[in-house]
Amino acid sequence: MTSLQLSAKEEMVERFLDAAARGNLSQLNIQLSNVPSLVNQTGYSGWTGLMLAARNGHYSVVEALLAHGCDKFSVNSSSQTAFDIAKFWGHKHISDLLSRTDDGCQRVLPGADLTQRENYFSRETLDRLSAKRTDKVWLEAKQSDSDTVYLMFSDLNPMVRSSQEDDNAEGETKLCRFRYEAVKDLLQKPATVLIFLGVEKRKNPSSSSPQTVEGVTEPPAWFAIGSDEDAAELLKRCREKNCAFPKTPHRDLLKLTEEEAGILAQARSVLAWHSRYSFCATCGSGTRPEEGGHKRSCLNPDCRSLKGVHNTCYPRVDPVVIMLVIHPDGNHCLLGRKKMFPAGMFSCLAGFVEPGETMEEAVRRETEEESGVKVGPVQYVSCQPWPMPSSLMIGCLTVAISTDIKVDENEIEEARWFTRQQVIESLLRGTSPAFIVPPRQTIAHQLIRHWIGINANL
Repeated sequence: MTSLQLSAKEEMVERFLDAAARGNLSQLNIQLSNVPSLVNQTGYSGWTGLMLAARNGHYSVVEALLAHGCDKFSVNSSSQTAFDIAKFWGHKHISDLLSRTDDGCQRVLPGADLTQRENYFSRETLDRLSAKRTDKVWLEAKQSDSDTVYLMFSDLNPMVRSSQEDDNAEGETKLCRFRYEAVKDLLQKPATVLIFLGVEKRKNPSSSSPQTVEGVTEPPAWFAIGSDEDAAELLKRCREKNCAFPKTPHRDLLKLTEEEAGILAQARSVLAWHSRYSFCATCGSGTRPEEGGHKRSCLNPDCRSLKGVHNTCYPRVDPVVIMLVIHPDGNHCLLGRKKMFPAGMFSCLAGFVEPGETMEEAVRRETEEESGVKVGPVQYVSCQPWPMPSSLMIGCLTVAISTDIKVDENEIEEARWFTRQQVIESLLRGTSPAFIVPPRQTIAHQLIRHWIGINANL
């Protein structure tokens, strides 16, 4: 892109953001009709048009931007969403609009004006159509459909495309998408694992039925392919530039859009399960995938896993509690760090839920085991799928009933009480923060923001 083209683009973005800030709805609609991609463009300090409209109380502009598909969950350089901004400036009619879910439902926690928020990896972009997983004829037809989308995985990592121009730039990362002709030979190989992920959701569904209606075609289906073919050979199948399989998934997979992250969470978790359950956990015989990759059946006809329902046959999810411990004074929170964390980073405590254990008891047990702090009341906040390999992070707030810290050095290396002000400075990335918060895509980050937002707006 030439400097002249770049300047023209910057001027166009500036005019769009100015229209949003001023509440000029007619001008904004004209610009979006000509260049729809403007809707999520950012200006100074990462502010979008939605944030500017929310700041200045322009309800009709906020409505229009949402209708055009603006991402209401994006954050500016201060980690604020449009909802945060509208709430801070007292535009309740706009914050209420931004807090609504698609079906108009709203969950409000007792004693706090808070709404449920979507966590990274949680967005359901596809309709899973689980009833279709047993329909072999339908699945086979979808596999060879020209509109069907395939995602390619090697060693559980998806093939992605980066738009960055050089190693120092932060480019956009997207999942590489393939059509049937590009992967049909892989589908014939016995070692290939194929997962039916679902079909694209219709924006304005006229019927809940997934069947084709006369004159209306079904939306495209999506599949994930897990291949043991050499990664370098798989990359040759992609015609796009800058394609690769991520080498550090805990970091690289956080660069996807919310929509693609939700698809990835399902695909990677199920593929990870297949990689660990090639053999029957009941009798040791081999297994084969069924039901669109969402079940494995033992090849031994006498195995008892074939009689009744057994959790060895279906993908497993590991429940993990992750909790922000609040000091009895209400103005401090307990955070810990593991040796593997980047320097200076502290996060919420977390641990696996054990068999026969409630979520609340798991919070109390894990907190005491890791930090020596005893806690009392536990309040659920939200959850997050975490596909590394397949956990469900159950986010909670809990109140301490003791404050002395004695860390279990096998679990964490340090734990501290941080003041509310220290947390705010860290969230806002001040000049000398007391610690580094986890990335915004993690539920730990969202729990910390949640606590701050209960009594103070950012």
